[in-house]
Amino acid sequence: MAMDTLWRKFRGWLGTAGPNGHDSPPIPSNAATTGKVADSLRQLLDDPGIPTSIRSELATDFARLEQMLSRLERNELHIAVFGRVSAGKSALGNALLGREAFEVGVLHGTTTIAEQAPLDEAAHGGLVLIDTPGINELDGEARERLAFDVAEIADLVIFVADGDLTRDELDAVKTLARTQRPLLLALNKADRYGEEERRILLDHLRERTRGLILPEDTIAVAARPAARRQVETDASGHEQPYERNLPPDVAVLRERLLDIARREGKALSALNAGLYAGRLTDQVSVRIAATRRDMASRLIRNYCLAKGVAVALNPIPVADLLAAAGMDAAMVVQLSRLYGLPLTRAESGRLVAVISAQLAALMGAIWGMQLMASALKGVSAGLSVLVTATAQGALAWYATVLIGHAAERYLIAGKSWGEFGAKRAVADVVASLDRDSILREAREEILRRLKGGQA
Repeated sequence: MAMDTLWRKFRGWLGTAGPNGHDSPPIPSNAATTGKVADSLRQLLDDPGIPTSIRSELATDFARLEQMLSRLERNELHIAVFGRVSAGKSALGNALLGREAFEVGVLHGTTTIAEQAPLDEAAHGGLVLIDTPGINELDGEARERLAFDVAEIADLVIFVADGDLTRDELDAVKTLARTQRPLLLALNKADRYGEEERRILLDHLRERTRGLILPEDTIAVAARPAARRQVETDASGHEQPYERNLPPDVAVLRERLLDIARREGKALSALNAGLYAGRLTDQVSVRIAATRRDMASRLIRNYCLAKGVAVALNPIPVADLLAAAGMDAAMVVQLSRLYGLPLTRAESGRLVAVISAQLAALMGAIWGMQLMASALKGVSAGLSVLVTATAQGALAWYATVLIGHAAERYLIAGKSWGEFGAKRAVADVVASLDRDSILREAREEILRRLKGGQA
């Protein structure tokens, strides 16, 4: 599948839902849509047009995409749990799982790498929890970057707070909302508040996150409720105080997750995979374009050198210019193959003629100088021949640079000069290049070649 059409297909199949679905209709969660996305992920992973060097540069991203395809095929929904240090992220994950899957610390956060475990109660739905480092950990920049990387590949995010949001927490919520994943806010340690105080705090949090999190997705939980002090009377009638541990209170949040998984799980997983593949496609396209530009620059320079030296060495006045035109046509043929839009030799010649005509109109004086230098070369002698030949070769070099870049622009635009036509495109190329620098480099290189007796 062509790289520039892959992302458009994703958007067509999945819609253009904004964060939490506020700005667009629901995404259809049918098997056909999921199958189309899975097929497109396979095509991107197997695309023979992606160079090995680029696959190596983006090896981590391609590995992630393979994981996303695998979980899409397994109907898994991945949920990232975020929050600052000691807000209770790991404890909440354990409470949802019903077992101690994640390490829980009491001072600084103990989660230094992302961990994940299947949600036992929802194993049939394929829910997977991902615990992440605290966003305000020591050495927080690296760990926070890891947390946001996990959010990028998660289908849904739970942000855990234990009170009103700090500025850093609210900033993190805003950033997470921009990742276009459904976002839930869990008010943990809710057992510390009285009923009315808890209601007021939830309303306040819903107001602060308006437009970022749906009101019904701000939920009070108690992952590890504080032990309750009670008194027991023994057989002799003495009162014995003791502390009774309370079970986690996460039922509302668990039910909300299961409900989302039932209604939207497959669509969310497909959407996230499509979004990630779209970003990867963009990265691949940028790198392919950069690689092509580098190869095109080397190709143009090689033809500049060959043409400049050939023109300087050719003793026949004017005939050297005709030979140079043939070299320009050959260069354009090579460029067209590089950009995947091959031209025939005749098409290439016509393109060079169009570019040359525009250059002649823009730079008549330069072409006149080149013709004069060609004529002078046949009657000069000694050093003057060398100087004149070098000057003419430099002008030929410069002309090839202009023709090469103009042809490149035509090919990048898909064999089109664009809205303003060839005249404007060629003029833009001329304006963008440093003529004096190019001529200086050309004269130095050609002179070195001529003195060294190298063709």
